[in-house]
Amino acid sequence: MTKKRKRIYWIAGAIIVLLIVFAVVKSRSGDEVRVTVGDAEVRRITETVVANGKIQPETEVIISSEVSGKILELPFKEGAKVSKGDLLVRINPDLAQAALDRAEAALNNARANKANAEARLIQAQAQLRNSTTIYNRSKNLYDQGAISEAEYDNTVATFETGEAEVSAADQSVKAAAFSVQSAQASVKEASDSYSRTTIYAPMDGTISRLTVEVGEQVVGAMQMTGTEIMRIANLDVMEVLVDVNESDIVRVNFEDSARIEVDAYLDRKFTGIVTEIANSAQSVGTTADQVTNFEVKIRVLNTSYKDLINPLRPELSPFRPGMNASVDIITGIKEQVISVPIESITSRTDTTSGKNRSATERLMGDKIKNDDAKPVTCLFVEKDGAAVLRAVKTGIQDDKYIEILEGLEAGERIITGPYDVVSQKLSPGDKVTVTSKESLYETK
Repeated sequence: MTKKRKRIYWIAGAIIVLLIVFAVVKSRSGDEVRVTVGDAEVRRITETVVANGKIQPETEVIISSEVSGKILELPFKEGAKVSKGDLLVRINPDLAQAALDRAEAALNNARANKANAEARLIQAQAQLRNSTTIYNRSKNLYDQGAISEAEYDNTVATFETGEAEVSAADQSVKAAAFSVQSAQASVKEASDSYSRTTIYAPMDGTISRLTVEVGEQVVGAMQMTGTEIMRIANLDVMEVLVDVNESDIVRVNFEDSARIEVDAYLDRKFTGIVTEIANSAQSVGTTADQVTNFEVKIRVLNTSYKDLINPLRPELSPFRPGMNASVDIITGIKEQVISVPIESITSRTDTTSGKNRSATERLMGDKIKNDDAKPVTCLFVEKDGAAVLRAVKTGIQDDKYIEILEGLEAGERIITGPYDVVSQKLSPGDKVTVTSKESLYETK
């Protein structure tokens, strides 16, 4: 039994060794890689930037209160059409009226004080004229020696006092005039506050939002925004406000056309045009996962949705502010260019590895001789059942295809998949077997 068991062990060991040798030989001989291929064709490439956002009116005015008080009138409801100059809101004017009355009373008091100052000036001027006459007469008499020096000094003092009183009265008149001006400014301010208790429409449009009701209290502030009462929007011109990532914003330009899809209208695409591009970024998220976006405004062209406008209510837009929308901004179009499927493009740093090293070196040039070379954009061409590495220069791309500027001719067969084979496993010179996508993952 011992010899028989040893024989069995030797036979089993020999079989295992043979299997290992067979596997090594088989791996060295190289299995053919199953791949899918496609042709490099001349196509039309449309490059787009995809973004999501919401629909909003291009022109929308927020109506807020500059004075505090209770709302007495709201003639219009949300969705109503208004014209420039229509009364929108009337706020209780009692406090503003009282302030105006006080300012007008202060103005009248200032005017009365000015009149008194002017009367005192006239009186001082009359006294100065009399003092001047006495002074001149006394001076002549003093020169002739007819009066004493003491009498002359009294006359001079009276004259100088009269001059000082005239000057003081004149300054009082000027001060009273300034007081009148200040009181007039107070009246104007109070009058403006009183006029702000009634708010009129600044433009033609539609009330897109109404946030208050009659009887509610609103807070007004001159230096800051008061209580928002309503919004008036021009719904004839709508736009989509989207956020575009910083990596894509450099390709977006003014007046680029766009395709717009609105969630409320399935299977319908609208056209638009880029009207505004933000200069400053908006950062979203925490420091660890922060995303930098730029706001872009796209006007929805009326010609693309005029059939949706109700002829009985032409003022109503088929779009409502806040609707979700997605846009494809067309950033570039090229006609009749050589292109390949995007999945066929890969990048390699160590492109010299493989069975066709010398041919690859000639193909890639000096880029592959530097160990620190940057990744080279390339693809694999299927030629005579083998994978041939080809360095290429790419251009614009759409959802499926990418433009080839250099390194490829139209009609050549390109290896397009599987993705892991093209991007990692396939090496120059590998034998390949062309198969269809349907049978690619079928087991033998």
